[in-house]
Amino acid sequence: MKPRSSADATHHALARIRRRRVFNVLGWTISVLAFVLLALAIADLLYLVMHKGASSLSLDLFTQVTNGIGGGLANAITGTGLLAGGALLLAAPLGIGTGIYLSEFGRGRWGHAVRFWADVLVGVPSIVLGYFGYITMVIAFGWNFSLAAGAITLAIMMVPYIARTTDLALRQVPFGVREAAYALGAQDWRVSLRVVLPAGAPAVLTGILLALAIGMGETAPLLYTAGWSNYLWNGNLTHEPVGYLTYVIWTFINEPFASAHRLAFAAALLITALVLLINVLARLLLTGFSRRLGAR
Repeated sequence: MKPRSSADATHHALARIRRRRVFNVLGWTISVLAFVLLALAIADLLYLVMHKGASSLSLDLFTQVTNGIGGGLANAITGTGLLAGGALLLAAPLGIGTGIYLSEFGRGRWGHAVRFWADVLVGVPSIVLGYFGYITMVIAFGWNFSLAAGAITLAIMMVPYIARTTDLALRQVPFGVREAAYALGAQDWRVSLRVVLPAGAPAVLTGILLALAIGMGETAPLLYTAGWSNYLWNGNLTHEPVGYLTYVIWTFINEPFASAHRLAFAAALLITALVLLINVLARLLLTGFSRRLGAR
């Protein structure tokens, strides 16, 4: 076989470089186009929500309850806060506790099983969780559409997000922090709660906020559990449906009346602003946590 000359080798090397440049330009072009299309879609959605939602804002929106397809959103705003707050009170301790177990003690078969089912629960459609809440709490427990049924259903959906985020956050804490605590004679539970958890607290709080944002944007599970009410909450955990913003968006936008559309866009603006604020706060906390780890 005739050996390849230096000219042939140079020619093939230049051809490879040209191919790489072509694929590099092609890849960058596709990436930029995908980004532009996504950015335009998001910008169009935000402009529509902000333009029509801002024009629908008024003082009555926050002080009056919904009256048919008109009125205000005081009942929906209050109900959204109660549902999100109740779900957070239930999900945060369970999720953080599960995450601590997975990070610090879940090395065996049981830990792998918990991680597996947490991942499975994350992938379950929210409407399935809503149907589960309807069968168990609304029907079997006899609570009817209520704040308790809706909050517990949202909490079930939020727990795996918080657990997995806590697990990943605590794994990022340097092992030397644990070793220093053990060297001082600290017990396992003290190391976990007094040393590791505070070190990873910003990232854990980020996961809690992201889970809260996901829960606040849900409609399907609440349709089966919280129902809907045009009135302010009277203080009953069960046997009393509650209003929430996502119901207004989902229902009123399909009505052929301008007053209903105004309420729908106002609700969309409020829920978008809340979710955006939560995500920005979560990003700031995560950035601060990353800098703290880098400093160590």
